[in-house]
Amino acid sequence: MDRLNKNRNIDIIGVQIDFGAAQKGVAMGPLAIRYAGLKPDLRNLGYNVIDKGDIVPPEDGMSLRNMINFEQVNATNKELFDKVTDSLKDGHIPLVLGGDHSLAAGSISAVAKHYENEGEIGIIWIDAHGDWNDDKSTISGNMHGMPYSAVCGWGPDSMVDFGQKPHFVSPDKCVQIGGHDFDRAEASRMKEAGLHVYAIDDIDRKGMHDAMEEAIKIAGEGTVGIHLSFDVDAITPEYAPGTGTPVANGITAREAFHAVEMLADSGKLISMDLVEVNPILDEKNKTGELASELIQLALGKKMY
Repeated sequence: MDRLNKNRNIDIIGVQIDFGAAQKGVAMGPLAIRYAGLKPDLRNLGYNVIDKGDIVPPEDGMSLRNMINFEQVNATNKELFDKVTDSLKDGHIPLVLGGDHSLAAGSISAVAKHYENEGEIGIIWIDAHGDWNDDKSTISGNMHGMPYSAVCGWGPDSMVDFGQKPHFVSPDKCVQIGGHDFDRAEASRMKEAGLHVYAIDDIDRKGMHDAMEEAIKIAGEGTVGIHLSFDVDAITPEYAPGTGTPVANGITAREAFHAVEMLADSGKLISMDLVEVNPILDEKNKTGELASELIQLALGKKMY
């Protein structure tokens, strides 16, 4: 089902969180993406855009040695879960702007739960990192390295259990694209779970077109649709300098654009996160503008 052509209502939900990351500043990411002209540009594409404002995390909370700021992260994800759920109940497309990637635990949990009676969802996760750690495998304790694992039932469950009985996404329907900075224990867990991974060397060999074609088939066939979770650190820092965890030799901006264009053309996109834009580290909002363009292309913008 081509949900984008049928649904022209988009709810923008910002999340001013950087408690899941070591580097501060991504809390201002939603503002930078909006400042790049996201809302008027989406309206020019024919969407009815409803800006739901930003979730602001609690200032204080407890930490554990292997789950830093876990109270703020979990409280924020609970609020995001509720907002995304409300958006989906209204029949709208939730577009979540981050903020660090820990927020995906709340957004994806809501999408999976909403559609559980209709069927399973698939996930395409474009990121330099796997985000497949839990509280036992993590080296840093930073919770933005855990959400993909959590939404697939590989822990930590506290990130996704808000009293709703989480509906976990099967790793069989999940894809990681563009990874090139995996922790050793994390990579072992990804392999054990059966996660489909197209790391940067696979992109080099196959090309982005073939990798995304296979990814859309994996995440889209037999599912109600695909949630895209896009971390701008997947893109090499020359194109996206404004991110807290940059890793050299990532995908190019053009490869990123092609990936989301293909997803738009598939008609399978049902929800989306765009995360880890850090204006403090950016150059004249270069990364904020790139993020806005990625979102527009994912939602159907055409060059011609």
